[in-house]
Amino acid sequence: MSLVKLTIKGISYSQTQNGAYALILNEVDGERKLPIVIGAFEAQSIAIALEKEIKPPRPLTHDLFKNFADRFDIIVKQVIIHKLVDGVFFSSIICERDRIEEIIDARTSDAIALALRFNAPIFTYKNILDKAGIYLKINPEPDAEGNINEPEDILSEPQTFGTETVSGEGYSAYNLQELHEMLESAVQNEDYEKAAKIRDEISKRES
Repeated sequence: MSLVKLTIKGISYSQTQNGAYALILNEVDGERKLPIVIGAFEAQSIAIALEKEIKPPRPLTHDLFKNFADRFDIIVKQVIIHKLVDGVFFSSIICERDRIEEIIDARTSDAIALALRFNAPIFTYKNILDKAGIYLKINPEPDAEGNINEPEDILSEPQTFGTETVSGEGYSAYNLQELHEMLESAVQNEDYEKAAKIRDEISKRES
């Protein structure tokens, strides 16, 4: 199975839903995005790693792991999101010490928080991206002078979710066509947390 390199597009968050965050990964050589729902602590840790100017007064848990690894000459070479089961992503951290490679199982949010601190690349398998990746379909329209304005980078800064919430169980009442339409609408509205939940419901039915 071929690997696809990913970059971090940003983190979306909700001011009305406690603990609701979505980490948005983007394929390097394509248009698909991979939203992953993560916890508040991991979202904070990833956000701090992305903002190079922010230095916490005391090491966070992932910073402590980095300091520990540096002290014992352990290198994180890459992170691979290798499995998706019932909407849960499974990841591996590929480490090396004294030219001996080790593979460590990790939650995807922890693995990515560490990848940022080690400047390690993030990958997933093509079949996972085929199953869980979503497209942001934007059809730019020409202005009065006939010029087409390119869409802005929608997640250059964290964006706020809409206030509408639907529990995962609520999607069972919809058919697949309706779910796909809801998924496209959620992506257009940049509500990636909702999009991830709808995508997971679709994946369960199509698996």
